[in-house]
Amino acid sequence: MQTHPQHKQPPLWRIYLIFLVPMVLSNFLQGFSGTLNGIYIGQMLGTHALAAISSMFPVIFFFISLVIGVGAGASVLIGQAWGANEPEKVKSIAGTALMLGVSLGLLAAIFGSLFARQALQALGTPADVLEEAVSYARIMMLIMPLLLVFVLFTQLLRGVSDTVSPLLALLLSTVVGLLLTPALIRGWLGFTPMGIQSAALAGMVGNALAMVYLTLRLRRKKHVLAPDRAMLAALKLDTVVLRKVLHIGLPTGLQMVVISISELLILTLVNRHGSDATAAYGAVTQIVNYVQFPALSIAVTASILGAQAIGAGKTERIAPILRTGLFINFWLTGSLIILVYLLSHWLLGLFLTSPVVLAEAEHLLHIMLWSMLVFGFQAIVGGIMRASGVVLVPVTISILSIVAVQLPAAYLLSNHFGLEGVWMAFPIAYLTMLALQTTFYRLVWRHKKIERLV
Repeated sequence: MQTHPQHKQPPLWRIYLIFLVPMVLSNFLQGFSGTLNGIYIGQMLGTHALAAISSMFPVIFFFISLVIGVGAGASVLIGQAWGANEPEKVKSIAGTALMLGVSLGLLAAIFGSLFARQALQALGTPADVLEEAVSYARIMMLIMPLLLVFVLFTQLLRGVSDTVSPLLALLLSTVVGLLLTPALIRGWLGFTPMGIQSAALAGMVGNALAMVYLTLRLRRKKHVLAPDRAMLAALKLDTVVLRKVLHIGLPTGLQMVVISISELLILTLVNRHGSDATAAYGAVTQIVNYVQFPALSIAVTASILGAQAIGAGKTERIAPILRTGLFINFWLTGSLIILVYLLSHWLLGLFLTSPVVLAEAEHLLHIMLWSMLVFGFQAIVGGIMRASGVVLVPVTISILSIVAVQLPAAYLLSNHFGLEGVWMAFPIAYLTMLALQTTFYRLVWRHKKIERLV
């Protein structure tokens, strides 16, 4: 069984690292899997196929954002119940969250079966790829229940300090998907060539096998979240728990949707500067995403450790958890940033072949890369507050910093400085977030009475 938070614990920095290493590796795997799948589709089926898949991304991201929000809310409640040594409550919260995830997945499947064509037309999918996009969308939406439950379950496991099981399951899912996708595209090993549907079907098989593996592993370890009779009995929508999950989860999901929309708006600003600028944007974004992974993982860890401390009635541990998170972000994310600065030419060269575009992308990366450290600091402060169920103000700060600071700054600075101005807006937004989150933490949250939510 996993180590319980009320037992004698190692130093905080070591707990962070035990949490972080599998979580960061999981994030890298997910990013790498998406990148490689795009390469398979683009190289083996052509640009049209890649465009067709890309047309579906906003719809898929919307549902995944909602589920990640649900997972964020549920993992805080699970962390508190686990910290209080209440395994039955852990199962009850997980059961409610999973039922909500299944409901969202079924909604997506029905929506996708009935309205895939209309949704893609509304998103402005080019007519020459519409039929392929509809074909891919219908398969993708039909497998959404399985995908969403898999994403959600891995988040719930982290609430009880288990980051290894999600990593192993994701490793299996990724390997299966990456081997099966080209086999289905080309019709190797006796498979019927499946064309554009290959990536979706390979993903479905990978997720299904990962869920089977998780079930066997968790039952063998007598894990608190193992799919046994008690866990199956807990699979129901408890309205009291549901309200608490949505109280934390919906604002978090909304924040992700707003970030996604803002990135689309930023992209339209970049596109005004021509295809070279768009290519540079794509390459820089790929690199920055990998630098973000550790910072986001530290913030999630801070939130879960904070929730467990609150559940155990040890609120005096909150401040050390925050300090340790900030310290690790400084050294880990900071070191990664320095490494990327030193290797920026080589890293961007993996994506770009034109010397002119490569030089421009390197300049743009240098303008904003350092601000990932600031992004990490503000995410950790927000994560600590989320551990107590205080989520509305931190999320509102993030959304306002994007909508009222980043987007206007990107527009105004791009008019004055050209493409460089778009990238200058990122540090401005992150510094604003950090200033406001820290102010709210110091002046308001720190003086609130912290109580358990469950």
